[in-house]
Amino acid sequence: MAALIRRVGRCTLRVRTEREPFEALVRAIAGQQLHARAAEAMLGRMLAHFPDGFPSPEALGALDDAAFRACGFSGSKTVAIRGVCAAAATGIVPTRRQAQRLSDSELIARLVPLRGIGAWTVEMLLIFTLGRPDIMPIDDYGVREGYRRIKGLEAQPKPKALLAATESWRPFRSVGAWYLWRAADEAKPAGRSPTASA
Repeated sequence: MAALIRRVGRCTLRVRTEREPFEALVRAIAGQQLHARAAEAMLGRMLAHFPDGFPSPEALGALDDAAFRACGFSGSKTVAIRGVCAAAATGIVPTRRQAQRLSDSELIARLVPLRGIGAWTVEMLLIFTLGRPDIMPIDDYGVREGYRRIKGLEAQPKPKALLAATESWRPFRSVGAWYLWRAADEAKPAGRSPTASA
């Protein structure tokens, strides 16, 4: 790990403080199983319906199915986004201010029941939108691959093994995850999209 830190330099993890959790979740759903450029194009078409900026949950929920399809959203993604809109409108998806009063585990328990939202999605929200410092996304392929590389392992560690191995990194496991993503990126051919946001 020390050698990796020397190669990569200081952590430049960027927290999107301008984003509300609602927006982050919608963007996460849009990006599931898609290349980043394709997801951004789809989101761009959606946002063209809302020239004043990212829409409110009520405004986005009112967009009809045909408009979602025209933007490139599948039926399942449309249903998931509508669910997030409804959950935000009723307060299940908290505002940034409300989220500050909730623990990591409380936010995960609150949001994972929503359709299209898994633990990994909430972990990305915690790291990149809310700036939580102690998140280790043990199911993330890039994190596990980065750990495999820096330890010279033949296979990626299982999630539980990775959780145990990084326990000593508390309370800064988000930074540790960022460095593991960088380790995974080092193995990628030039021009490939980086693993997770920087």
